[in-house]
Amino acid sequence: MHVVITGASRGIGAGLAALYADAGHKVTGTGRSVASDVQLDVTRPSDHVAMADALAGEPIDLLVCNAGVYLDKTETLDGGYSADMWAASFAANVTGVFLSVQHMLPMLRLADAPKIAIISSQMASHTRAPGGSYIYRASKAAVLNLGRNLSTDLASEGIAVGIYHPGWVQTDMGGAEGDITVDASVQGLALRFDALGMATTGCFETWDGRAHAY
Repeated sequence: MHVVITGASRGIGAGLAALYADAGHKVTGTGRSVASDVQLDVTRPSDHVAMADALAGEPIDLLVCNAGVYLDKTETLDGGYSADMWAASFAANVTGVFLSVQHMLPMLRLADAPKIAIISSQMASHTRAPGGSYIYRASKAAVLNLGRNLSTDLASEGIAVGIYHPGWVQTDMGGAEGDITVDASVQGLALRFDALGMATTGCFETWDGRAHAY
């Protein structure tokens, strides 16, 4: 199996890359560093074109859209949340996912049962609205919507799409106070990805297998 993971230089992405590599699968991990398998800043269209060229003709069985940013964690409603922060967040968390899928589609179509896994968050849910983090919540809600619509458009091609909450993970983004370790998250996510198929395409699930409210 060939697994492509965006944002694989640290955190959940790095954990998933290690898990699949240890299981004997071919892994292409992307990151903004030249040390990555493929250098990819998901906000740069030219990087997506270069990656598509580099992987042309190689079937991709699983594309994990994991790269993302959380820039507004400490912003306040009075005077915070600049327009530039909104633009940068959506460029990474929404447009970056769309461009990753769009440019990897030719290689996904070469696989027998291709899958796309999109890492969103429980913070995307409109039924769970404790306030704050407006930009991150909005971007993760947008990518949830993106994934749901992709699942509809790609169903006729047999490409399954799942959207996932990885848990509140102890990473640089999640913080040391997170509920679960990276290992617990990636072990659970890998099980979710394995179970994903056309019968469940469009699902929004937690890392431990629960259906998440939209």
